[in-house]
Amino acid sequence: MIHLSGVSKTVMSGDRPLTILHPTDLEIAAGQRVAIVGPSGSGKSTLLGLIAGLDAPTTGRILIEGIDVTALGEDALAKLRGQKVGFVFQFFHLIGSLTALENVMVPLELAGAPDVRARAQRLLDEVGLADRGHHYPSQLSGGEQQRVAIARALANDPPLLLADEPTGNLDTANGAHIVDLLFDINAQRGTTVVLVTHDRELAARADLQIVLRDGRIVAP
Repeated sequence: MIHLSGVSKTVMSGDRPLTILHPTDLEIAAGQRVAIVGPSGSGKSTLLGLIAGLDAPTTGRILIEGIDVTALGEDALAKLRGQKVGFVFQFFHLIGSLTALENVMVPLELAGAPDVRARAQRLLDEVGLADRGHHYPSQLSGGEQQRVAIARALANDPPLLLADEPTGNLDTANGAHIVDLLFDINAQRGTTVVLVTHDRELAARADLQIVLRDGRIVAP
């Protein structure tokens, strides 16, 4: 499903190079539940963003389902993300002027999908928000907003779902519900789920834990 070979990321900090992620090799199988853990500044979100194609590596190759993401132009990369990758952020990134239902409809409309409204409603049903579609983000709790964000990420039925600290902006109870939902999606849809978290208890529920420290994988 995901193959990284010699992937690194270096940026300039003032007039000096700063390596955020040292050359990394990684294999993630289809259908796995993977947690990326480590202290702040260890390179977790950088690694996730590289897998998502949201950022380009300094060195190395990234393959998703056999497609070399690092060889794609911007248009092809955007198309790949739309078809194969769903992304869930810590701070939801919902469009405040749209209802929950309309937020979920956006990627479906962009993809030219049929029956957009009905499909978006089914996704809200799947995340337990059947009766909240007419509410705006400001009228929803943090946990509900994250559920809308997950429904939106699933809109085009991607085989890969990436989540960057999906519980980081939620209380413990809501965070647990979101993790349950992500792992239910993995079990029921077969979606590969890769999440970044500081929560070691949450990470222990994954099939595989990838521990980063100072931009290097130290476990497994």
